Amino acid sequence: MALSLTAGCRAQSPAPSATDTVLNRRIEVTVRTEFSLPQDYDVSVGARKPSAFSGYDDLPVTVGHAGHTQGIDYLISTDNKKLARLNTFDLTKEPGSDIDVANRPIRGNPGAKVTVINFDDLECPYCARMHQEIFPGTAARYKDTVRFIYKDNPLVAIHPWAMHAAVDSNCLAAQSHEVYWTYVDYLHTHGDEITGADRDPAKSFETLDRVARQEAILGKLDETKLNACLAKQDETQVNASVKEAEDLGLTGTPELYINGERVNGAVAQESLWQAIDRALRAQGIEPPPVPAPPAPQPDKPAAAAPGGSN
Repeated sequence: MALSLTAGCRAQSPAPSATDTVLNRRIEVTVRTEFSLPQDYDVSVGARKPSAFSGYDDLPVTVGHAGHTQGIDYLISTDNKKLARLNTFDLTKEPGSDIDVANRPIRGNPGAKVTVINFDDLECPYCARMHQEIFPGTAARYKDTVRFIYKDNPLVAIHPWAMHAAVDSNCLAAQSHEVYWTYVDYLHTHGDEITGADRDPAKSFETLDRVARQEAILGKLDETKLNACLAKQDETQVNASVKEAEDLGLTGTPELYINGERVNGAVAQESLWQAIDRALRAQGIEPPPVPAPPAPQPDKPAAAAPGGSN
């Protein structure tokens, strides 16, 4: 009886008027057109509610297909003539501010107020070019005002030894951040050597391990511990970084975040510096002056022709 009374006393939604039906159809057609929805997608218009924006109401719209739905929040003018859609952004944190950099090797001043995070692929030629622009040129200009951190994002579908290189670099980082950086420096300047003339991944793996052991000897690391790590080839840490890159919507390398500002691809050094300068000024730090270009070398006099003149 209680259940029957509860059901019977529930307020009933009024049947939609002819005006509502026509308006909802216009809204549906607009949404389908905006997103180029296939014909087998469903669009349903929800109940409008008062909005914080004067002259508009909130209007939820739901798009569904094959049992999956997605809600889209619109604004509709109170005179039913305008439909608007706004994106909401969380201003309490910067985009990319949640990137996990715990225990990652740092180059530069660990306490710097500006951080450049680079999602790097050690086999990527564009990453190599970016690396060579950052070090030493960018690092030399900004000195202690900026710190640099690399995250792994090996594109294994096109770079067969990138994952192995990332694992080896992390084996070194577990013992020495300084040796990690010397290894990364080497790979980003000797990519052709690692790839080899016959492009055999197995030979590339051997070369990567050999270079890692050489760096470990120079850095006086625990060779037994390193060899065990190299042999294990545990990809867990690298895969976690790759997942983070995917969650950020990154589809290539290099991709940088400078205090949360995303810088796409292998940009020119001037563009990279502009982004770093913005981040420094936001921290109340005046960027250092741009270094003067090198002076042109005087032309050398042409050598005299053999035998002298007649």
